[in-house]
Amino acid sequence: MSSQGRARERAAWQTIDAGQLLLIATAGLFAVVAIAQVAAVGLSQPNVAIIFGVLIALGELFRMVMPGNREVAPIASAGAIGYALLVGVGPEGAPPDAPLGVVAAEHSALQVVAVTAAGMLVGSLPHLAVGRSMRPDAMARRLFTVAIIALCFRPVLSLGLVWQLLLAVMSVVVIASCFTDVLIAAMIRAEAVRARFGIALRDEIEAKMALCAATSATAMLIAVATTAMGEAALLIFTVPILVTQFAFRRYAGIRATYLQTVRALSRVTEVGGYVETGHSRRVSRLAVEMGRELGMSEEELLELEYAALMHDIGQLSLGDPIPGGATVLASPAEQRRIAELGAEVIKQTGVLDRVAHIVQLSSHPYRTGREPAPGGAGDDARPIPPPLAGRIIKVANAYDDLVGESPDRDRGAAVLERLRLDSAAEYDPTVVEALSRVVDRRPRQ
Repeated sequence: MSSQGRARERAAWQTIDAGQLLLIATAGLFAVVAIAQVAAVGLSQPNVAIIFGVLIALGELFRMVMPGNREVAPIASAGAIGYALLVGVGPEGAPPDAPLGVVAAEHSALQVVAVTAAGMLVGSLPHLAVGRSMRPDAMARRLFTVAIIALCFRPVLSLGLVWQLLLAVMSVVVIASCFTDVLIAAMIRAEAVRARFGIALRDEIEAKMALCAATSATAMLIAVATTAMGEAALLIFTVPILVTQFAFRRYAGIRATYLQTVRALSRVTEVGGYVETGHSRRVSRLAVEMGRELGMSEEELLELEYAALMHDIGQLSLGDPIPGGATVLASPAEQRRIAELGAEVIKQTGVLDRVAHIVQLSSHPYRTGREPAPGGAGDDARPIPPPLAGRIIKVANAYDDLVGESPDRDRGAAVLERLRLDSAAEYDPTVVEALSRVVDRRPRQ
């Protein structure tokens, strides 16, 4: 392994927090105990175990990264959960009064964990061979979810329930496992990105529940159909989740392309010498951290990032660039003109109208416009502030215009104090305090 590869590997492990380490250790303990138990007593129904293990390995081979840097492996998860829910293989064990064989499969819950762990490891080897970094926390969460399902469902088979009750138990177990997976992911994400747990939980539900439902439904189909049809059902009922994965992969690809395009557009002002190098990227990073501090959802943060990256694109219309590109030093009329021209450029994309609206209002002062108070107008009218995303960009842009890449914390503190003094009308005090907390968390130079 090259020195750069070793450095990337060390960096990946250094970003793992205590919660992730606990999850990885728990899943690893499950895997070690399960493999040791299977090695001691032997593999039950080895042909079936190998078939499911191959399906899990293929699923891990074709895993993907969803928006928000979420690694998922729908085919592997469906195969592993299907193996955990498997009642039997083929109808030969069916009692005379039942169309399907309600017989307990011979493999144990620990064998499910062992086969899943082995399949995940084998499927990860090609990724490691080409230098792709592993996501041990994502793999551990998938294994942990399968272990919970197996440990909850496999003992139920010994009760001899009729199919209707058995299907009901399957449904309850997989639904509970989905919420457990989302809960664990939310706790880890809240710690990793310093977001509120409630916001992280909402984002995880919106991002993963549709895919989780599709994966769980496919797993139940695999389990029931394999009992009725034998191993051939795996080929038939894996197709729906394969199509679903293809659709999600295309969606993730489109999102990634949008972001890459926006980042490329944001550099036009830097290449043309209208703003300092790195200004748009720094403002974007500050804005996203502030938005997360203020409880914005993941979808809102994405729009905020787009708008922050392109907030200065209107400067391309200027005959004479502003010295240093610092729009905070320009007149209010000039700031509004730049924002409005930038919004017109963004609207030409045809898909970023909301982003254009944010950019257009990002130059407006916090106390701007008025709306009638209930029951009348006039002096009792209330001020209408710009949208939160616009207020965030205004503060982030002003801070970076005045601080730039300087590591001097005294200079940053002085700029924050200046923004506080102007917060009576120009800047939102709540947003300025969010910026202060974000800056304080940054490592000292």
